[in-house]
Amino acid sequence: MTTTTFDADAYKRTTRTQWEEAAEAWNRWGPRIEEWLGAATEVMLDDAAISTGDRVLDVAAGAGGQTLAAARRVGPTGHVLATDVSPAILEHAARAARDAGLDNVSTLEADGEDLSAVEPGAYDAVVSRVGLIYFPDQQAALASMRRALRPGGRVSAVVYAAADVNGFFAIPVGIIRRVAQLPPPLPGQPGPFSLGAPGAAEAVFTAAGLRDVTVTRVPSPVRMASAAECVQFERESFGALHQMLAKVGPAERDAAWQEIAEALREFEGPDGFVGPCEMLVVSGVS
Repeated sequence: MTTTTFDADAYKRTTRTQWEEAAEAWNRWGPRIEEWLGAATEVMLDDAAISTGDRVLDVAAGAGGQTLAAARRVGPTGHVLATDVSPAILEHAARAARDAGLDNVSTLEADGEDLSAVEPGAYDAVVSRVGLIYFPDQQAALASMRRALRPGGRVSAVVYAAADVNGFFAIPVGIIRRVAQLPPPLPGQPGPFSLGAPGAAEAVFTAAGLRDVTVTRVPSPVRMASAAECVQFERESFGALHQMLAKVGPAERDAAWQEIAEALREFEGPDGFVGPCEMLVVSGVS
């Protein structure tokens, strides 16, 4: 029997490449993403106690939807630094800030597990929306976040709840995993549902030395005109699914997406497509 070991460095390189490729699509779908994740984002910013004049670090910021929301909260006397491993996606975040007239946003290409280029002790809050789950070393990421915080600063992250309440994503993941012949992720490995099990998010934050840890469930249904539109959204812009399909041929890839489209039709109804999704907002004090 051969044992497959997880190569964190290779995973990171592939992740960066996939997000470089998906950056334009993720940005283009931005309005739908904000409709989907808007409620969880507001809870995250509330739990991080972000207010006027604060300095905020956004880790794995992507195209910056939550970056802009934080920038509006802190106002002209505050500042938000958006970091990501993908320079292409950060370009979209920077442009969105400029277009919104927000001159209190800056960007920095950085690995969330190594934020040594970020000034230590300089931030009131650190946020991360659907990013922490994809770090191979979540403890290193949280340690880097804590290093950036002032004493008493807060960390707040949006992560997926368990797969069984996230059918819109879990069904495609399951089909793609079978088609690509990928083994299920081992405990501790990165992935969309890596912090979704009961107690998992609290345990990771507590192990990182954060206190007063809270977890809030936020229903976040994905609303689209049809299952086909949801498949288009995921196919174009979900870096994790791109990564899983990296070694699958074009014909098998197309067949997998066709199977996904058929499976997701169960969530179509009189109001269009309503994909089951539940996010967790996990927060703690440094």
